[in-house]
Amino acid sequence: MGTYLDKPETDKQNEGGTGNGLRYGVSSMQGWRPEMEDAHTAIVSLPGADFLKDWSFFAVFDGHYGAKVSEYCSEHLLEYILQAEEFQRSEFVSGIRSGFLSLDSSMRLLPKIASGEDKSGSTAVCALISPEKIYIANCGDSRVILCRSGEPEFSSEDHKPYIPNERDRIQKAGGSVMFQRINGSLAVSRALGDFEFKNVENKGPCEQLVSPEPEIYVLDRYEERDEFLVLACDGIWDVMGNRGVCSFIRSRLLISDDLQHICNQVVNTCLRKGSRDNMSIVLVTFSGAPKVSEEAVQKERELEILLEEKVKNLVNSQHLQSFRAVLNAIKDESIPDLPPGGGLDSK
Repeated sequence: MGTYLDKPETDKQNEGGTGNGLRYGVSSMQGWRPEMEDAHTAIVSLPGADFLKDWSFFAVFDGHYGAKVSEYCSEHLLEYILQAEEFQRSEFVSGIRSGFLSLDSSMRLLPKIASGEDKSGSTAVCALISPEKIYIANCGDSRVILCRSGEPEFSSEDHKPYIPNERDRIQKAGGSVMFQRINGSLAVSRALGDFEFKNVENKGPCEQLVSPEPEIYVLDRYEERDEFLVLACDGIWDVMGNRGVCSFIRSRLLISDDLQHICNQVVNTCLRKGSRDNMSIVLVTFSGAPKVSEEAVQKERELEILLEEKVKNLVNSQHLQSFRAVLNAIKDESIPDLPPGGGLDSK
């Protein structure tokens, strides 16, 4: 988990789509990590009962110690949620919880996991969007925010071992929190998989060192105020806070309606801001999202021209040869109208 490549792997996996009055874009990048352990799911019309065709599902999974669990979850979490008896009785919150726990239990039986050969685990953050509600479920330190009326009005809470209620559970299960990690090892307190942390006798599945139990939130939808959801792994949130991500994406939506391109811009910006992790982001826009503005497009053109002129002047006057030297020199200058939240790193 702590090893890095000599240079980042910057190829990206993109996808996008529309449906149920939503638009979405996805970007994933391996970055500095030696392998890609993130996975995601994006489905705009769900299978099963007739009413589910108006529902959509989006999720991000941040794997660790390997990619098996994150990949398996991306393929099967929705299936387990929809098959839960509670969900089929329209007890949606209970059904989501049961889906998480059933999936986690079933993965114990996968051959490589059962044999102990695979010890991977994964965070999971997902959003089930119905015509009236948004059901958010979070397990770990991936995160979802809802930007509403220009502000990050909602954010899920990260599950870290040093949070008091998480630490209490860990200690009651016989573990300790050292260096903000479980037994000095794992940096998240809830996750799917990670079965070497789930073997304490006489403790239920949600009482173990690592719990598979999601924290679930139910949000009402407001057509005129809801702008977009962002689901992302901690490779994004470690270097851009909720407000920064919200402001940056809003500014990009005024310039482009290409959601995949905007997601790529977020990932590239986070890489330049110093993220050393895998990075994945799912952007889901509602009808109230900002629309392309000719005024904003023109300002962006003017900014690009200004930056190009500054680079030429610096290269000619100071004989700067490297991109990093030019960037550092520009950072010392005052430049108007840089993207909020992204700044010069986004250019």
